[in-house]
Amino acid sequence: MDTAVLGFGPLLRHWRQHRGLTQMTLALGAEVSPRHLSWLESGKSMPSRAMVLRLADRLDVPLRERNGWLRAAGYAPLYRDRPLEGMALQSVQTLLDAHEPNPALAVDRHWNLVAANRMLPLLLRGVGPALLTQPMNVLRVALDPRGLGPRILNLPAWRGHVLSRLRRQAQVSGDAVLLSLHEELLALGPVTEDARFDDAVALPLQLQTEAGLLSFVSTITVFGAPHDIQLAELALETFLPADAATAQALRQLHAAIT
Repeated sequence: MDTAVLGFGPLLRHWRQHRGLTQMTLALGAEVSPRHLSWLESGKSMPSRAMVLRLADRLDVPLRERNGWLRAAGYAPLYRDRPLEGMALQSVQTLLDAHEPNPALAVDRHWNLVAANRMLPLLLRGVGPALLTQPMNVLRVALDPRGLGPRILNLPAWRGHVLSRLRRQAQVSGDAVLLSLHEELLALGPVTEDARFDDAVALPLQLQTEAGLLSFVSTITVFGAPHDIQLAELALETFLPADAATAQALRQLHAAIT
């Protein structure tokens, strides 16, 4: 959404409706009178800086959009938006390296690779070169027939898991790029639920590799209470071994590169 064109009122109305809230519900949650909220949406009244932040917090507006809200209301941006580099990127890399021998990676808000530890390339052998060019989208690499797709033994179930997560993220954020990526990946093949894993703690990723069949459980980590947009949008994904055989294979792979 172009916050430079829209005023504060239309932005507020858009996000309220996107979250499926009435003016009354939002007013109660933000502890503001329904009349004042109506005036803010219509442009009859302009919010204080504190009110902008309170409403954005109640509507769970992404930090990137909150800066736009502040500008539209006549205030300076609050959240830093600078490239992830230098010490910040080194810190992320240190976290990823600490997960070895488990593969771990960091992605931006569109699932483009930002950093990874040394274990990830071992799993990407054989992936088509076109998918590995920058920016490298890890969801395309995972599901595309030129990528890991043919080597994922439970591909329909794993595709369903990935697309469900991506759909929720796109709906919550309202990000057009994520919506387009979801449609692109949805067209790659069938999505099914796999009843064989009904009793599992989490759906495993079953990947055929040169080291044999590896079974992983994926975990996602985000940074708590960041005030930097790039850091707020960063997600760290770690692939933990789902069985003893996978754990042993990862230790052997790690020993070979150290």
